[in-house]
Amino acid sequence: MSEKRVRVRFAPSPTGALHIGGVRTALYNYLFAKQHGGDMLLRIEDTDSQRFVPGAEEYIIESLNWLGIKIDEGVGVGGPHAPYRQSERRDIYKKYVNQLLEAGKAYIAFDTPDELEATRAGIANFQYDASTREGMRNSLSLPTKEVEDLINSGVQYVVRFKVEPNEDVVVNDLIRGEVVINSNILDDKVLYKSADELPTYHLANIVDDHLMEVSHVIRGEEWLPSAPLHVLLYRAFGWESPAFAHLPLLLKPDGNGKLSKRDGDRLGFPVFPLQFTDPKTGAVSSGYREAGYLPEAVINFLALLGWNPGTDQEIMSMEELIKDFSLERCSKSGAKFDYEKGKWFNHKYIQMKDNSEIADLFIPVLKDYGVEAQKETVEAIVALVKERVNFIKELWEQSSFFFKAPKSYDEKVVKKRWKAETPEQMTKLAEVLTAIDDFSAENQERIVKQWIADNEYNLGGVMNAFRLAIVGESKGPHMFDITAILGKEETVARIKTAVDTIAI
Repeated sequence: MSEKRVRVRFAPSPTGALHIGGVRTALYNYLFAKQHGGDMLLRIEDTDSQRFVPGAEEYIIESLNWLGIKIDEGVGVGGPHAPYRQSERRDIYKKYVNQLLEAGKAYIAFDTPDELEATRAGIANFQYDASTREGMRNSLSLPTKEVEDLINSGVQYVVRFKVEPNEDVVVNDLIRGEVVINSNILDDKVLYKSADELPTYHLANIVDDHLMEVSHVIRGEEWLPSAPLHVLLYRAFGWESPAFAHLPLLLKPDGNGKLSKRDGDRLGFPVFPLQFTDPKTGAVSSGYREAGYLPEAVINFLALLGWNPGTDQEIMSMEELIKDFSLERCSKSGAKFDYEKGKWFNHKYIQMKDNSEIADLFIPVLKDYGVEAQKETVEAIVALVKERVNFIKELWEQSSFFFKAPKSYDEKVVKKRWKAETPEQMTKLAEVLTAIDDFSAENQERIVKQWIADNEYNLGGVMNAFRLAIVGESKGPHMFDITAILGKEETVARIKTAVDTIAI
C-alpha cells in the first residue's frame, strides 16, 4: 500500500446542499492527498434517483472551488477513469454484479417490500442472512427453472451479497485502529436493483474505488458500520482493500448528537458552505460565504474540528495544514461545533488580510447602501476599523459616518457632551481647521491640541463634542484619522451643521 500513489476521493450524493461535515471530510481528504503528493478525486454518487436534487452537483463543485479545495480528477475536471457520475456507469456495475453471481458470492432475491415487511413483523429483529435466507424467495431457495421464469417474465428483483456466517472481519482503521466485527451481525445487503438497473452504494463505491485506484478511503464515522461489508466485498472480488479512516462526527454546539441544519437555524449560524435554495420548496438556507466568512477562515476553523497539529498554533494557512496534517492526530470522539470560534477565526483572517482585498470585498456592501467611493479611500477607512469587526458586512456599521454625514445626533451623548460653551468652541475650531493647509492627521492633531491648550479649554470636552459633530455619536477610530480622510471641507461643514442643529 505504501508504494502506491496516494489517491483519495470525495464522493457526495447530489441530494441537496453540502453539509459542513461533508466539507470537512473533503478537506481532510485534500490535506492528506496533497501532503503525500497524491490526487484528489471528485465522484458523484447519484444512484439513488429518488433523492436527486437539481443543481446540487453544481452547488458541490462551486463550494469546493470557493474553499480552495482543488480537484485533480473527476466531475468537472475529467480524467482517465471517466465517467465520474455513478448514474453513467450502469454497464460497468452490471459486469461486476454478474461476476459475483457467477462466483456464488451473491444471489437474486424476489421478496417484495410487503413480504419483507410481513416477515419483519413476524420475526423479532429479523435480519436477511445465513439463518433466514433459505426461508425467503431467492435463487438459493427456489428451483433454477423458477428463478429463470421469474426473471424472464419481468418480475423485479434485487441482488444480495452472500455473507458467510460466523466469520471475524478485521477492519484496519487509520484513526480507530483494528476493528473486529463478526459477520453474524451483518445482513445480506442489497447490491443491485433490477427496477432501475442501478447498484446500491455498497457495490458502486467498491467497484469505483477499485477501478479509480483509490488508495485511502477517508470518510465520516457514520460509514464505519459499512466497513466490514466493504472488506468482504473486496475479498469476494479478489481485490486489495484500500486503507480506511473514519472521521469523528461534528456534534451539536450544545447537548448531544450530530450537528444538523436545525441547530444552525436555532442558534443562528450556517451549516452549509454556500447559500442554498431548495428547488422543490423554495426554502433558502444560509451559507458561510453569504454570511460574510472568508474561505481561508472556514478552512482553518474546520481543520481543527477533530484534528490538532500537536502544538498551540491555531491560525494555519492551507499550506501549513497540508504540511502538518496527519490522520493519527484525528480524534476518535466527536468534535463540538463551536460556531463562536468560527467567528473568531473570521475576525483574525480579516485582520491579516491586505486592506486592498478587504476594500474589494467591502465595496459591494457600500453599493448596497447607495455609496460610491474611490478604492483608495475605502482602503484607508478599512485600515482604521477592520480590527472591530468579525464580518465584512459589519464594516458598514463601524464606518458609515465616513460616507454619510450624520442626520441626527445621539441624544444621550448630546446631553453629556454638548455644553453651553460648546457652540462657540466648535465655531472657533472650524476656523482653526479652515486655516490648516497640511490636513494630515498628525498636523491637525498638533495644531488643534495647541489651540486647546492656548485657550485653556478642557481637552476632553472639546474632543468629545468634536466627535459628536463629525460622527453623530460617541464611536469611531482616532478623531484626526477620521477628519484626515473626510478632508477639510467636509469636516468644517459637519461642524457648522452640528452647531446649527444641536439644541442645548
